Amino acid sequence: MSAEGFNSPQEYIGHHLTQLQVGTGFWSINLDSMFFSVVLGVVFLAIFRKVAKNATSGVPGKLQTAVELIVGFVDNSVKDMHHGKSKVIAPLALTVFVWVFLMNLMDLIPVDFLPYIGTQLGLPALRVVPTADVNITLSMALAVFILILFYSIKMKGIGGFVKELTMQPFNHPVFIPINLILEGVSLLSKPVSLGLRLFGNMYAGELIFILIAGLLPWWSQWMLSLPWAIFHILIITLQAFIFMVLTIVYLSMASEEH
Repeated sequence: MSAEGFNSPQEYIGHHLTQLQVGTGFWSINLDSMFFSVVLGVVFLAIFRKVAKNATSGVPGKLQTAVELIVGFVDNSVKDMHHGKSKVIAPLALTVFVWVFLMNLMDLIPVDFLPYIGTQLGLPALRVVPTADVNITLSMALAVFILILFYSIKMKGIGGFVKELTMQPFNHPVFIPINLILEGVSLLSKPVSLGLRLFGNMYAGELIFILIAGLLPWWSQWMLSLPWAIFHILIITLQAFIFMVLTIVYLSMASEEH
């Protein structure tokens, strides 16, 4: 990893933080983030489908054991935090945890490896960590927010949901405007904080790898990049877990009758 071929470290860093886009402004699409997120989603489905089809009741193989541990871990987390009945939350939690983890895991690939391949293919830029793109993380958070609204209306009805927004925390008609502002901000902050938390942590982790590669000589980069990569394994796992836990908690809160 090095900044050779660039006029300055700033140019190198800027190049690695540039998305492969089509379109301009609000309607632009980050093709690299879309490509890697879809590919990793397909990889996740393919692995779990293969294990499900070839599962044995005897001594399981290493892959089956790993999948069973993940499924058991997510299932126990859902049982501890969600006390209602839903056929969606457990599969959703499993999907969120594994998919976000795989997208975060892309941050451990050397920063110049895939961008160099992209350059050889004629691509002007390439970013390989989908969760370091705020559009991806906020899109996932928006999907969770839609489910929050769905379960809130399903469990409480439209009238109950509106009453929850207008009669809390002050149960008096005079305070309806204040209640609406307070509860509206609380409701809207859930998807924003959910998406920005994941984006901020992964963007910072990616930026540190880029700074190490862009500012240090090639022979000394391993002294910082290796310890940071080992520590970053904890971060990418923790961020996937936090995103899953908050998804379960938000949906559990929405599913409870007030």
